[in-house]
This record gives sequence, structure tokens and C-alpha cells, in this order.
Amino acid sequence: MKNKTIIFEKIKESVSSVLPITLIIIILCFTMVPISSGLMLSFLIGALMLITGMGLFTLGVDNALTPLGNNIGAWMMKTKKLGVILFVSFLIGVAITVSEPDLQVLAASAPHINSVVLIMAVALGVGFFLLIAMLHVVLGIKLKWLLLAFYAAVFALAAFSESQFLGIAFDSGGVTTGPMTVPFILALGVGVASLRNDESSTADSFGMVSLCSVGPIIAVLILGFVYKSETQTVFNTIPSFHNTIILSGSYISAIPIYIKEVALALSPIALFSILFNLFIQETGRDEFFRISVGILYSYIGLVLFLTGVNVGFSPMGAELGSALAGGSFYTILLPVAMFMGWFTVSAEPAVQVLNKQVEDISSGIVSSKAMGMALSISVACAMGLAMIRILTGLSIFWFIIPGYAISLILMFFVPEIFTSIAFDSGGVASGPMTATFMLPFAIGVSKAVGGNVVSDAFGLVALVAMMPLITIQIMGVIYKIRLAAEKKITGTEVVEGYEVIELWD
Repeated sequence: MKNKTIIFEKIKESVSSVLPITLIIIILCFTMVPISSGLMLSFLIGALMLITGMGLFTLGVDNALTPLGNNIGAWMMKTKKLGVILFVSFLIGVAITVSEPDLQVLAASAPHINSVVLIMAVALGVGFFLLIAMLHVVLGIKLKWLLLAFYAAVFALAAFSESQFLGIAFDSGGVTTGPMTVPFILALGVGVASLRNDESSTADSFGMVSLCSVGPIIAVLILGFVYKSETQTVFNTIPSFHNTIILSGSYISAIPIYIKEVALALSPIALFSILFNLFIQETGRDEFFRISVGILYSYIGLVLFLTGVNVGFSPMGAELGSALAGGSFYTILLPVAMFMGWFTVSAEPAVQVLNKQVEDISSGIVSSKAMGMALSISVACAMGLAMIRILTGLSIFWFIIPGYAISLILMFFVPEIFTSIAFDSGGVASGPMTATFMLPFAIGVSKAVGGNVVSDAFGLVALVAMMPLITIQIMGVIYKIRLAAEKKITGTEVVEGYEVIELWD
């Protein structure tokens, strides 16, 4: 009975996250953008699967991925062997990234790079930078200096890279930190930092996702110097569902694909769980059973989520983008895109995980409500910038160089925990909903206006990953000002540099 109640609560939470964007799309289709009834029915089925899948996935994260990551992180620190910590970190980074669903979607969408080559380059980048992230936590290296050094390397490489690799490179940094990678890396960081017991360990437990987002960018930019682009192919057309048999067939044929993909995605974690329990640290029968059931929930949830979002949401995104950009509603394209971006981020599975963990680990310094508001503002602004870029044909450099410059400057004016959370949030916000709905939307817009899809549409994920770096650090500036005012009024001292203040009442 208790499990049924928890499942119901998780489904209820996912309804509140997914329903707004679903209603917006329905209203658009019934008032401005005429679409076929088959595509609408496919979208509604996808929305139902997405809601159910997200609820089961978040339940699985709570029961399996988070405790398992905490346990492995704590064990690595207890070994007190730096070589073991770094080697295991590298293996975890590569193994999880290879099967990250978001990366599979991006690799399949890139027409000029072999998908296997792209996936392996990104996986090696994440593995190497998870190793660096672990050094950051273990040795207490300041995150801002690492970010300054590595983003300097990113822009030095980008200055000499071919244009068709820029968007894919920056997009890959966003999609690799998706629903599989984020919960595990966050929990791993918490587990490692928990054994340091110093005043900066809380801030250092965040920041690992942000470093893992840099690795793929550098890896793909380096790949661009040695890899010859393939002949560009035509992007997939929007499917037509002439009858219910064809519609049901599209879902029936897709489910086995995602059953296999998610099995590959979860197999490294399942294998780690079994080996960890048998040979390293016996967790007890009850906890092992709970983790196993949690992995099963995550598996079923991700299969439903990815099937719904790819079959139902992705074609709808492409159709909406093409219709709005090519029709009489061209003038409202920008506000509509921003409006959808505002609500899309709340449907990202990993965002729910991050918001909850930020509130728990920061002891309420940053509430989940404040995080949700900041991320919604971020993605809305990112979608606006992405539409401007597609319509004008401007290089992505005109957007990411000022954006990252502002982000890196803000690091010196906000508490460290806000910098760590901000850079983690950038990777988390650009999840499967962005890759499978908003990116097809941008591709549809680009094709409708006659733009270059590779150089104009790709890069949207990068903008979604960039904007939270600014908005959440601005939230840190507001927090710092309010904290100083509160201290002046009450005359209280601040414990360890922090005091709980609700930023959005």
C-alpha cells in the first residue's frame, strides 16, 4: 500500500510538470497551427507515456541511483587510494555516457558525423573530466579556477574549429548530463564530499556535473581537427498517421528499440550494484532489494518516457516550428518559443532530481521553488536567443562568448555554492525534452526559413545549458545582498558563511 501511495505521488508530481507544456501545444494546434488528427493523437499518447515514465523514473532515482552513488562515492574515499578513485571515476564516466539516451538522440540527429565516433569521443571526454571532477572534490580545488582554465581552452579550440562542429560540440556538453548521468554523478559527489567534514565540502559536492559538461565540448572540438565531415543527409520528415493501425505501429516498433537502449544505459549501474554488494561493501539484503527494485522502476520509467517523447513529442516539435516560421504567425515565433521554453524545463526528469538535492544538501539555502523559477527564466531566454540566431543566421560565437564571459565574471561575486549549482544546472536543464522537442522545433524553424540547419539549429542545447549559469548566479547576488541586509538589521553572525533566506516568497 505504501509503494502504491508513493507511486501515485510521483505520478502526480510529473503531471504538474508535464501538463503545462502539453496544454500550450494543444492550444496552439487548435487555434493557430493546423495539424493532422493522427499527429495530435500520437502527441497525446506520448504525453501520457511521458507523465507515467517520469513518475516511475524519479521513484527509481530515490530508491536506487542516489543511494548507490552515495555508497560508491563514500567507499572510494574510504580506500584512501587516489589511483583507485581516479580509475573507477573514469570507468563510470565512460560507461554511463556511452548509453546516455540524450546523447543517442543528438548523435542520430547529426548528419555530418558518424554516430559511433561522436558517442565514443564524448564518452572519453566525460570519463576524463569526471576524473578531474573527483580531484576537485578530493583535493578541494576551487571550482572557479578549474572552470576558468577549461573554458579558456574551449574557446581557444573553438576559434580554430570548423563552423559545423561548433554547434554539435557545445550541444554535446548539454546532452551528456541527462537523466542517467546526473543522478549518479550528483550522488557520487555527495558521497565523496561527505567524508571530508570541512566547511567547503557542501559547495564542493556540487560542480561535478559542470566539469563533466566541459569534457564533451573539448573532445568534439578536438575531433573536428582530425575527423573529415561526412556528406550531409536530409533530416527525417514528419511522419503521417493516416489511420490508427499506422499510429499504433509507430509506438509498437519504437518500444523494443528503447527497451534495448535503456537496458544498455542501466546495465553498467546494475552491474556496479551487484559487484559492489558482493565483493566490496555488503549493503544488506533489504537495501540491496530496494536498490534493485529502484533500478527496475528507473528502467520502466525511462522506456516509457523516451518512447513517448521521441514518437509523440519530437514530430510535434518539428511540425510546430515549421508551421509557425513558415506561416502567417511568423511574428509570434519568438514569444511562443520562449513561452514553451519556460514550461519545457519543468518536464526534464533530471531537473526534478537536481532541485530536490540542491534543497536538501544546501539545507534550504537554495529552495527547489527558487531553482525552478531560475531555470524557467533561463530556458525561456535561451529559446528566445536560439530563435534570433536562426532567423538572423548569426554565428553561435556572438551568443556564447558574451554569455560565458558574464558567467565566469559572476563567479567572483557570489558564494561558491551558487557557482557550483549554477554550472551543474546548465547541464541538467538541457535534457531529453530539449533534445527531442525543442531541437526538432528549431530544425523545423530553420528549414522553413531556408537556413543552414547544421550551423543554425544546432547550438540550441548549448544556449539552454549556458543561460542557467547566469540566472542562478544572479540569484546568488540577490541572496548575498539580502543576507547582508538581514545581518545589518538583526546583528546576527553568519554560520559558515550561509544563512537560510527564501529568495522567492
